[in-house]
Amino acid sequence: MNFKAPLALLLAFAFSLSASAQEGAPASALDKSASARHTYYTGGVHNDKNCKPPSKCIYPRKAGEPTDPLYPKWWTSEWTMYRVFNNYDKYPPPYASPPAGLTPADYQVSYGATYYDSTYLPADKDGTGAMMEHYEKFCLPIFPMANNFSCSFVSLGNKAWFLRYEDRPAGTPACCQFSLHNHPPRRDFIKHLPYNPQQSTHLDGTIQAYSREVGPQKILFGYAFNKTATSDDPSNAKSPKYRHPQSFFFSGYPATPPDAPIVSQNYTNFRADKPNPLKTWARVPEMCTPNPGWCCLFAGDCPNNDKAQANALAAPAPAPATWADMLAPAK
Repeated sequence: MNFKAPLALLLAFAFSLSASAQEGAPASALDKSASARHTYYTGGVHNDKNCKPPSKCIYPRKAGEPTDPLYPKWWTSEWTMYRVFNNYDKYPPPYASPPAGLTPADYQVSYGATYYDSTYLPADKDGTGAMMEHYEKFCLPIFPMANNFSCSFVSLGNKAWFLRYEDRPAGTPACCQFSLHNHPPRRDFIKHLPYNPQQSTHLDGTIQAYSREVGPQKILFGYAFNKTATSDDPSNAKSPKYRHPQSFFFSGYPATPPDAPIVSQNYTNFRADKPNPLKTWARVPEMCTPNPGWCCLFAGDCPNNDKAQANALAAPAPAPATWADMLAPAK
């Protein structure tokens, strides 16, 4: 895996620009150009961008490969996030907790939780399902900015929002519209990722790993599930058994900040509990206006900001690849 890239240019300054008036611009569905910029290729996991016909983004299992695990119809889980910045080439994911082979000098530890409900129907009936990923004190490190603040991603049906809290950087809004085309993963989402037999040997062969490396930058996106089906409550014989997710591992933004070539969210206490809407989905109407501004998290999200940045900086260096750079696989 190739995660090396030139250091980004004055990213702190770029972030201050991205938090400017552009994030106050209304995120109207009629603004087709902005909506398209905020529709990210996810290989079928969160939308159907570049997945027509759908079979383009589905990986049938080969003979001898395990059957696909399935998410419970709703679930809740805490997780530990490892932002790995040293020796990830020698010790790639999936990782145990803590990552075997690495030392505390190789990674940063932070925490969060994910909430999921496949049965949710938004009031506007635009799509189905709900998911919230909450990052405590350290946000998802896939953007070209310092991530030392709490954040949440909330998808309700097809729409997704990015929430920041009291510890957010000065001048940034509490809420912005991340996308109008970013639904939660479906219960059978793993069909959009190929089975990886080599990664499945990690953790003494107790897991099943599924992953892709996208584009010439080899941007990693993967999940690991426990191979053995277990119940949430082993003491209860009637508690249903299923293959619990073990980790979500992926390429972060490799330059500094946030210095995140590899990131792994290792699930703890994953359980088929229905989330409390008052503590999850209700945060969107509490923190967002009815038509919040677009998020300006990736380069290209808000062209006016990008132009201002280019004009303000001399001889800008090429920036590392991010998830926003993903394109459809070659035909």
